[in-house]
Amino acid sequence: MATKQKTLHDAFYETLKDVYYAEKQSVKALKKSAKAAEHDELRQAFETHAEESAHQVERLTQVFEIIGKPARAKTCEAMQGITSEMEEDLEDFGDSPAADAVLAACAQAVEHYEIARYGTLKTWASQLGYADAASLLDETLQEEKKTDALLSKIAETINAAGIEDGAEPAPKAKAKAVR
Repeated sequence: MATKQKTLHDAFYETLKDVYYAEKQSVKALKKSAKAAEHDELRQAFETHAEESAHQVERLTQVFEIIGKPARAKTCEAMQGITSEMEEDLEDFGDSPAADAVLAACAQAVEHYEIARYGTLKTWASQLGYADAASLLDETLQEEKKTDALLSKIAETINAAGIEDGAEPAPKAKAKAVR
């Protein structure tokens, strides 16, 4: 008895389940990060994106409905790895001047993973003829990109604050001429 060949439909559904799990984990991680953040702008960014992520979970539920499949989560190893790394970093840097810089970096790792996944899902949804799903996924993709850009902007401020008191930042290297 031959096993049924996997299709792009299968890949789309499996990845959707993966992202559904990841997004739910992201909400928890963002709430935890908001509590831990010292910098007001960073805390606000985490709180805002936690609310946004809750809406993104709802959007994913709509995508499941569009494809006629149950909204199920599948353990996302990547998100588990990123969040456990965040936990370790919070323990290691929790009371240090670099704590917020480390939190922002962990949050960006989550955003970059989500950007990669939503980009893929949007493309696949279009190819599979799910225009409404592609539109919903693109809405989330744009929010993730906007959050990533905001975190980059905030990081420039807080990273400087994380440099040891009295220590001078390393001098900028002069660009070498290319021959």
